[in-house]
Amino acid sequence: MATARIVVYGGRGALGAACVNHFKKANCWVASIDLNPNESADLNITVPKDASWLQQEEHVVKELDTALQGQKVNAVICVAGGWAGGNAVKDLSKQADLMWRQSVWSSTIAATVAAKYLAPGGLLALTGAKAALEGTPGMIGYGMAKAAVHQLTKSLGSKDSGLPENSLAVAIMPVTLDTEMNRKWMPKADFSSWTPLSFVAQLFDKWIKGEERPASGSLVALVTKDNITELIVQ
Repeated sequence: MATARIVVYGGRGALGAACVNHFKKANCWVASIDLNPNESADLNITVPKDASWLQQEEHVVKELDTALQGQKVNAVICVAGGWAGGNAVKDLSKQADLMWRQSVWSSTIAATVAAKYLAPGGLLALTGAKAALEGTPGMIGYGMAKAAVHQLTKSLGSKDSGLPENSLAVAIMPVTLDTEMNRKWMPKADFSSWTPLSFVAQLFDKWIKGEERPASGSLVALVTKDNITELIVQ
């Protein structure tokens, strides 16, 4: 028997794959939702890339409904997203549209999944960004999308949001995650200030178990210095 049922939205990305692996090792049933399958997951829902926001949501809900057969899940973890730079001079709408699709569409669909399938007391975790608490002139589209995820999180953590009783809605706000791609593009950076993917997966695990939970609706910054990560709750 699986110890828990976990849905990872963005389960093929670096952080998503780390979460899938972590929970599979803990003998959980894990569903991955992404543009491409993650072979380690028990269930893969492949999102049609060119489908509309509503069509993507309908596809994800239909596939999960068939797989779960009335069962509830213990967590919905949305770590889908991406990054694009750029200011207002060139391609602002194009970059903003891309960021909206990657971060806001996925987070909203994850919220719908949580409202339908999360067990009472379960976890809905979204991914914001610490930078988006302020202006982001060098990456305006990214900042707009992440700020929207922050607002969504606060709304979901409020009374009458539609989430199950005693559930925790929270957004992590990483500064820089220690991924292979980040190391490739920033080889001279201070890696001791980057947050390990394993730390994030273990943090989600704690919250699922009800340990050290912040208040629902919280934005939790992950600030790493000298290889030690501190949580700063907003």
